[in-house]
Amino acid sequence: MHKTLIAAGAALLLAASPVISPAMAQKKSIKIGFVSTFSGPVAVIGNNMRDSFELALDHMGRKMGGLPVEVIYEDDGFKPEIGKQKTEKLIESDHVDFIAGYIWSNVLLASLKPIVDSKTFLVIANAGPSQVAGELCSPTVFSTSWQNDQTPQAMGLYMNSKGVKSVYLIGPNYAAGKDMLKGVASTFKGKVVGQDLTTWPSQLDFSAELAKAKAANPDAVFVFYPGKAGVQFLAQYAQAGLKGKIPLYTAFTIDELSLPLQKDLALGVPGAQEWVNDLPNDANKKYVADFIKKYPGHKPSFYGAQSYDAANLIASAVNAVKGDLSDKAKVQKALEKADFKSVRGNFKFGNNHMPIQNFYLQDVVKDAKGDFVLKTVATIVKDNQDSFHDKCPMK
Repeated sequence: MHKTLIAAGAALLLAASPVISPAMAQKKSIKIGFVSTFSGPVAVIGNNMRDSFELALDHMGRKMGGLPVEVIYEDDGFKPEIGKQKTEKLIESDHVDFIAGYIWSNVLLASLKPIVDSKTFLVIANAGPSQVAGELCSPTVFSTSWQNDQTPQAMGLYMNSKGVKSVYLIGPNYAAGKDMLKGVASTFKGKVVGQDLTTWPSQLDFSAELAKAKAANPDAVFVFYPGKAGVQFLAQYAQAGLKGKIPLYTAFTIDELSLPLQKDLALGVPGAQEWVNDLPNDANKKYVADFIKKYPGHKPSFYGAQSYDAANLIASAVNAVKGDLSDKAKVQKALEKADFKSVRGNFKFGNNHMPIQNFYLQDVVKDAKGDFVLKTVATIVKDNQDSFHDKCPMK
């Protein structure tokens, strides 16, 4: 009788247990590698990305597809060769299921081949070189940010609407800088009277370039400098006597991380962006409020918002396949559906796995506390698709 009860109980337990595939039985966690810059003068960007990724994991109970999530954060040291080494480690030693992150286009391009060759799924949280949107697109590579040209293209359209007839372009001499200046020039209908690409990332003195811009006497100057360089540029723009005389337009030079240092120097300098902290959808309201609650004294940035979306995109795919990542075609299709609540509202991919999305005009204002904050002013362009998607062989 005792043995009968044991057998019956065992049968009931088996009947009540979920069916687990062989792949699921072997898999104990979802492993994600996250590559960004966590040291040096631009570590504030990488830290904001990591904090946002961690917040997303908190919001999902730190599980995907019923399995715990393990994240391995790697510091690229702001250098392409180190980024590649860390990427190869994640693939060959850590055997991660997904890789995410990457701030810098040159670091991403250096790291891309081992990712694609190993068929490891990549979700880019910031960098957007044109090659990845075009001829180097891949079934396993996705982005939750943008292609580099898109944001400056939106600013070019805005400058047209303001009646700007001539512009001087300034930016850093690396993949993203070149894309940014080409992007604004591609939509701006006036005349580009001059252009400077400066040494990156070592050059922080822009006096020579500003003197050339002043001598050209354009209607406007367009600039792209992320991080510390953006802080330096705005200070030197004012010191050169250009602020208030030649209007300045930008992409990525002013954000929630640089603004506490730029302060009033950023007033009157419009920028374009696909995410601003005050977008009125529920997912964004929760992200912004909970970020400030979890990290007192810090604010989420567009870098962080894109990283938060990256975590949720990965989770949407893992949940869809119930944690079984053995069929890469199914995982790819689940990623392509982008079935998650984005902080940008509606989210969809083009054929090259780059987002099709709105771009907004952002401006710097003072809030009720007297703090400098970014505010959405208008929608510049809706459902914008990058201009390199037709060069991607995926259809």
